[in-house]
Amino acid sequence: MQTAEVVLGVLRERGRQGLPLTQLYRQMFNRELYLLAYGNIYSNQGAMTPGASEETADGMSGEKIGQITGLMRNERYRFSPARRVYIPKKNGKLRPLGLPSWSDKLVGEVVRLLLEAYYEPVFSDRSHGFRKRRGCHTALREINDTWTGTTWFIEGDISDCFGSLDHEILLGILAEKIHDQRFLRLIRNMLKAGYLEDWVHHETLSGSPQGGVVSPILSNIYLHKLDEFVEQELIPQYTRGARRKSNPEYSRIKARRSNARKHGDRAAARDLDKQMRTLPSTDPMDPGYRRLRYIRYADLCRRRHKSAYADLWIMPTGLLDGPPGGRGVVLGAA
Repeated sequence: MQTAEVVLGVLRERGRQGLPLTQLYRQMFNRELYLLAYGNIYSNQGAMTPGASEETADGMSGEKIGQITGLMRNERYRFSPARRVYIPKKNGKLRPLGLPSWSDKLVGEVVRLLLEAYYEPVFSDRSHGFRKRRGCHTALREINDTWTGTTWFIEGDISDCFGSLDHEILLGILAEKIHDQRFLRLIRNMLKAGYLEDWVHHETLSGSPQGGVVSPILSNIYLHKLDEFVEQELIPQYTRGARRKSNPEYSRIKARRSNARKHGDRAAARDLDKQMRTLPSTDPMDPGYRRLRYIRYADLCRRRHKSAYADLWIMPTGLLDGPPGGRGVVLGAA
């Protein structure tokens, strides 16, 4: 088996070139990937939190990896139902959180590594949620630095993002690039594993569980279709005009300033110059000029994903009412 670095590097290059994957499932019995996955998640606070069974990171060994890869080779690995608990949200409501078993966490991290390596190179630059070195801080910085002249904003919240993912649509999106039915069956089994609440089994008819290590990358793959729709359909449709018309009031004061300078009236020229600084040089409400801008973010990310930090708020006062919450999108028009 190849090293984890070589495997992930090959996947990144194939993703960058848009080439399909036909034998991805073979990597699910690559021992090196499991060792890398263990190194990523063993120090997480939840590593010692049991799921539906008592299994935790404390019982991890090379023999455990061998058992998992042996089951994977024969397509006999089965995901256990996650244990559901509820944690409080900022608004006083409760958020459901799924606690998978340690083996499922490890397998999920391997799946995340493979999917992230392949899909990350093609994700939109306007997507800032659940991505390395991206988050609310980078999204807000982009708005602050590049959305100059924006006159209005629309902020949208994707309610229950993880819990609302349609399984068939998600698997269909994955099947566009992953031509490996064994790997797709593994993802389907993961999504359909269900959960235990008060030790009663419930089926998962939609969504990816909160707390699952694969949920962030699956949601980004799903919402990448939204990014493409906005970039390829909406932005070209609502973009018009090469530049804004001049502001008539600004032009009049500019002409008066030039005339004052011409006649040597420096005091009047200075006063007019001050007035010009308070006015835009172009018409901000020009109906013949439109620019649609878009950004997608998430502010509830694990530090392991090195994404958003909810306490960092750098948006200039007045652009939006307050720090965004949850997973959402912002549209701006100029």
